[in-house]
Amino acid sequence: MAELGWLDGEGLRREARVRRALFFGLTLATSAFAGLLMLDILRANGLTPLEGVSLMFFFALFTWISGALWTAVAGFLVRVTGGDPAVPDADSVRGRKLRTRTAIVMPICNEDPVRVMAGLDAIWSSLAAEPEQHAFDLFILSDTSVPEIAAGEERMWRTLVARHGAAGRIFYRRRTQRTGRKAGNIADFVRNWGGAYECMIVLDADSVVSGRTMVTLARLMEANPRAGIIQSLPLPVGRETLFARLVQFASRLNGPMLASGLAFWQLGEGNYWGHNAILRIRPFAAHCAMPRLPGPAPLGGDVLSHDFVEAAFMRRAGYEVWMAPGLGESWEEVPSNVIDFAARDRRWAQGNLQHMKILPVRGLHWLSRIHLLTGIASYVTSPAWLAVLVISSIITCMAAVRGHRYFEPGAYTLFPNWPESRAGEIVSLLTLTVIVLLLPKLLGAILALMDRSLRRGFGGARRLLQSLLVEQVFSMLLAPAMMVFHSSFVVRTLLGYSTGWDAQPRSDRGVTYREALARHKWHMMLGCVWGGVILLLAPDFIWWMMPVLAGLVISALLTVWTSRVSLGRLARERGLLLTPEETAPPRELVAVAQSVAAGATKAFPAIDTAAVAAPAVPAAAPLRMEPLPLEGLRNPFRSRPPVTGVRSTG
Repeated sequence: MAELGWLDGEGLRREARVRRALFFGLTLATSAFAGLLMLDILRANGLTPLEGVSLMFFFALFTWISGALWTAVAGFLVRVTGGDPAVPDADSVRGRKLRTRTAIVMPICNEDPVRVMAGLDAIWSSLAAEPEQHAFDLFILSDTSVPEIAAGEERMWRTLVARHGAAGRIFYRRRTQRTGRKAGNIADFVRNWGGAYECMIVLDADSVVSGRTMVTLARLMEANPRAGIIQSLPLPVGRETLFARLVQFASRLNGPMLASGLAFWQLGEGNYWGHNAILRIRPFAAHCAMPRLPGPAPLGGDVLSHDFVEAAFMRRAGYEVWMAPGLGESWEEVPSNVIDFAARDRRWAQGNLQHMKILPVRGLHWLSRIHLLTGIASYVTSPAWLAVLVISSIITCMAAVRGHRYFEPGAYTLFPNWPESRAGEIVSLLTLTVIVLLLPKLLGAILALMDRSLRRGFGGARRLLQSLLVEQVFSMLLAPAMMVFHSSFVVRTLLGYSTGWDAQPRSDRGVTYREALARHKWHMMLGCVWGGVILLLAPDFIWWMMPVLAGLVISALLTVWTSRVSLGRLARERGLLLTPEETAPPRELVAVAQSVAAGATKAFPAIDTAAVAAPAVPAAAPLRMEPLPLEGLRNPFRSRPPVTGVRSTG
């Protein structure tokens, strides 16, 4: 595959060893250096057990942010030098004729039919402009339980078929038994109709992918038979509240660079994010069926965050999983306010914590285990940060109350123990921390400033830098409440409290003061009590804690203000928080926005539904898709009955 830019198997393994040694070596060296500085600071006046615990948390957390730093640096260098020849890209397969067929599948459940069909209409219209459009069929896979929504889905599907003359190309199926949730919905398609296709492109209800990108994904899969999954980079678009615009700006500025950095060291052991990706159907059917986890919910039962697990199982079967960050024209939507964003994270936290039961499974690639650990750590780090901050506050307050002991009890000496200061080490550690936290954002801004068209897409150099400052301030203020949210999610999940997994709100919903107070009252109380204790016992320490305490105390106000569309539009009018997809919107996104604005009546006018009969689905031999016996799958919690394995039901 050298002529297509792909490394052969042995060459890929050699390259991976070098890159991962460099990445993990730099990450651990950075965190070790920071840990040694902290150790020197803490032991200057004697290292207490509480400080020792804080030091362990600090080292683990600094390793976490150091990994993000070196991923950003790798991505920056890849982008500056013009790309990574070892990673799949569009140029390597441009003009290649497709010989296989691909199914585009969109699982939906109680979604707004107007938004779903607006996205599918834009996707199919974009695909129709591609010479290879004949190689694709579209499947709408409904798990909707509300009859009125289901009726709207079917009516709009028939309108979509009639509008595009797509009988026999666009299909709609509604399940009455929602077994296995989204993963079960996909598995049902694979068993019944997957045998007619080589690959499937999986979309979410809010996904929009251009026809050009879908054709490129199919070509890349044909070019490398070793590839089992290729993940595109979905960028958030389409929302207008201030909160959503902050998320969209930050993701657009840094997302492509970070994705390039991930692809640099992950190579063929990448990850799958559950949508806007292409998967090879037969190995998926043979190896990626989700087991039912032992024990009761929330950690047992159906695997909720199945995408990481499917990527791990695909790699376990010997197929490669790739990130293709350079494809572009792949989009999704984000929640429009802090409350909805946190609700989504509550579901993801439970799903990722379930991965603790997948980690012991035998045969997984070590990097797949790293991905699973990363998903777990993305939520567990929040209670760890909270613990570090609380312990630091306790240590400081205790020292302020007790004062320094110049003479130890029972020590008969004329020479006092003078307090020692490590001012140089403190300044060095603070400087290093600021660099590790802020450099990734600065590198993303530098890349945008270096590219004229990209710079213009963000509103010009001055507006870009102003937007970066605004986003950083709001991120700093919003972070404490999200830290407490995530900490509570982890604790509640481990205590056995489960959550639902329904359709998320997909509109620019504002938050009322009453709703914000109901969700943030404990955050505000924590900030007030925490700050009051510090002011009483160690007032000088309040300035170090001010960003955290301020974010907690005004968390309800921040949630209300950032949920307002008016403030988001005001930012746009001032040229702030712009993205290239907004300043020069692609035709696919324009079509979606116009259809949603028009509503069901105008975008999908009434038609004679009898004129569009349900077409026959392509005949295919059924594919078997059952969970494989997974040795090592177990319950890591001793308080619940241990389970040694999961047997296939077939």
